[in-house]
Amino acid sequence: MGTSRMFRVFVVLGSAFMILLIIIYWDDVGASHLYLHTPVSPGPKIPHPPPPHQQPQTSRTPSFLSDIDAFVNQFLEPGTGEPTDPVPADTSNQSEKAEERYIPRREWKIHLTPVAAELRERQDQRRRLLQEMCANDSVVFPGKNRSFDDIPNKELDHLIVDDRHGIIYCYVPKVACSNWKRIMIVLSESLLRDGVPQRDPLAIPRDLVHNNSMHFTFNKFWKRYGKFAKHLMKVKLKKYTKFIFVRDPFVRLISAYRNKFELRNEDFYRRFAQVMLRRYANQPTPPASVDEAFGVGIHPSFSNFIQYLLDPQTEKEMPFNEHWRQVYRLCHPCQIQYDFVGHLETAEEDAEQLLRQLRVDNVVEFPTSHRNLTASSWEADWFSTVPVEARRELYKLYEPDFRLFGYDRPDSILNE
Repeated sequence: MGTSRMFRVFVVLGSAFMILLIIIYWDDVGASHLYLHTPVSPGPKIPHPPPPHQQPQTSRTPSFLSDIDAFVNQFLEPGTGEPTDPVPADTSNQSEKAEERYIPRREWKIHLTPVAAELRERQDQRRRLLQEMCANDSVVFPGKNRSFDDIPNKELDHLIVDDRHGIIYCYVPKVACSNWKRIMIVLSESLLRDGVPQRDPLAIPRDLVHNNSMHFTFNKFWKRYGKFAKHLMKVKLKKYTKFIFVRDPFVRLISAYRNKFELRNEDFYRRFAQVMLRRYANQPTPPASVDEAFGVGIHPSFSNFIQYLLDPQTEKEMPFNEHWRQVYRLCHPCQIQYDFVGHLETAEEDAEQLLRQLRVDNVVEFPTSHRNLTASSWEADWFSTVPVEARRELYKLYEPDFRLFGYDRPDSILNE
């Protein structure tokens, strides 16, 4: 009896030691993708009946051992999501209904034509520009020359990880991030409906799209992996496909103003609009709620918004809100070598190219937006109420984004 118990103890200790070795030498053994959200299976899933009156639910947070199990059972080629040693799908004991409702991710589209040469060249140019600007001493901004290890954890909250397909997306608010977040939810299968992963991006409610619990971001690694967090981040950055979407910085500011201050938004009214009204609009006691303010026709002007951005007191009180924070502060392009840089101005072409490059264009399509988008041609009208000196100061504040991502200096606005 004593010998048997001792043997079991040794087995448990030996297993724990092997798990620790796997974590420590993760990148040395060449694991290129981890499937952290659901157990690995060679074939389509079988949906289980949900409890009565069940609403859309999220997948359970995987346990530590499930992460290890995923590591042991799945090795993928870097940046493709394609198995190195595919296992034939076992479709036995699976209903036709399940197969109709779930598309296995190994059923790739077959493309008869390559991606257009001009699109590949456009991506090469955007990536080269980032590298050149990060190496250019004339482009100066806070945090440019720090290492990835020096980036505070709280500044890594915009990097969403999909371990199923080996993707990292840095989202930039006001750059179609709602739809890209929807796509990340579909790909990661973090939202279930009737026990089956949600496949339609537009069917995902807006409140869930922006719910932090729906996305596994870099800043959550510390809670899950502890002292191994930074090491695993760097492994995934090396192995996974990393992408970002940007837009003209001034047009992004106009879009943020229109969305947050020309529409009724109680949270932004209390946190920001009231401050602007008191400081710059001669409103020492602004209305207590956004409904009261709109009822009497009061809201901060675009010029007030620019004053707020340029006021040194603003950043002393708190960092810029993510909707107007510079992209270089959100996504760290000089520490992270992005594999794909999309522009909102070429969103449809870029989205199609990216999804095809990721080999997920059979699983999900980028939703076409029918909302009233802010056009670049409106810049002159919007900035007509902003003093020229303020425009020039604003350009200095966002100049790194202009130069990093290849947007021309808006001379027509700055030289009036």
